Amino acid sequence: MSFLISVIIPAYNVERFIEKAINSALLQPEVNEVVVVNDGSTDKTLQILKTLQISNSKIKIYQHQNKVNKGRSASRNLGIKHAKENYIAFLDADDFYLEDRFANDKKIFEENKKADGVYNAVGFHFYREVTPLEKEQLKLNTITKKIKPEKLFDAIISSKYGYLHLNGLTVRKSVFNFIGYFNEQLMVAEDSDIIFKMAIKCRLESGIIEEPLALRGIHETNVFDQKDLYKKYNMKLYESIISWSSKNQISIDEIDVVFNWLWVVRFREKNKLHEDLMYWVMLFMKNPEFLFSYLSVKYFPIIRLRKKLFPFLYKQ
Repeated sequence: MSFLISVIIPAYNVERFIEKAINSALLQPEVNEVVVVNDGSTDKTLQILKTLQISNSKIKIYQHQNKVNKGRSASRNLGIKHAKENYIAFLDADDFYLEDRFANDKKIFEENKKADGVYNAVGFHFYREVTPLEKEQLKLNTITKKIKPEKLFDAIISSKYGYLHLNGLTVRKSVFNFIGYFNEQLMVAEDSDIIFKMAIKCRLESGIIEEPLALRGIHETNVFDQKDLYKKYNMKLYESIISWSSKNQISIDEIDVVFNWLWVVRFREKNKLHEDLMYWVMLFMKNPEFLFSYLSVKYFPIIRLRKKLFPFLYKQ
């Protein structure tokens, strides 16, 4: 099977950035099509796309029914369903690839037939003034050491060795047949959601993690600057993984890891006990597969809180 890639780009009001993103994808010899989903843009994004398409037939433009705005998840899903090639890569419309983005990925897929995907480091490009703290923090989205695929999920959900970004990921299109598509209920954290699912159920191999193969655009309107939005949806992210796990025969040990991190998020919010009781009851009612497992006892707020505050009482 030849190594040809469909690059998926969701685009909403990105007239300032979209041409740079598309051109960076077209420069990669492995890219056979750039699938852009115009997500109800109200600026000149669509006009720019149509102009670019005239000069390069690899650019494919799609829109949602009635040309509405449906968000990044729905746009990526539409792009995946229209993609013609057997390999999928993603690129946000305000980001761009660097030279030879896919050269090493190709080598890994050719040498490792069991690989479902390859992840690589992603850096940052600044379109605005940044603080010294931002310069220190925004250096590289990467995993800092090579990790066996079966250990990857635990590593990335804990952030022990860093983070992955969609721009650095290349996967077989067949992956979506058995993990599903992006969760369209998540306004943000949808990228972490799909990466976690891939790490649980697929073999993701380490690519180039020491230097970036793509750059994220840092500007005045980045969605990841909306801290309150992420605070709300980070909890929904874990709930999404739990619900998905219950339907996909995921091992109880891996599900336990998700429950643990959800509990940590809830604990940090310092909710009242009755609020936590109601939350966990509702969560297990929504996922009855776990209601009669040890997880419902382990994460019952009173028991869990006592273990957190008085660990010496529970030592073996």
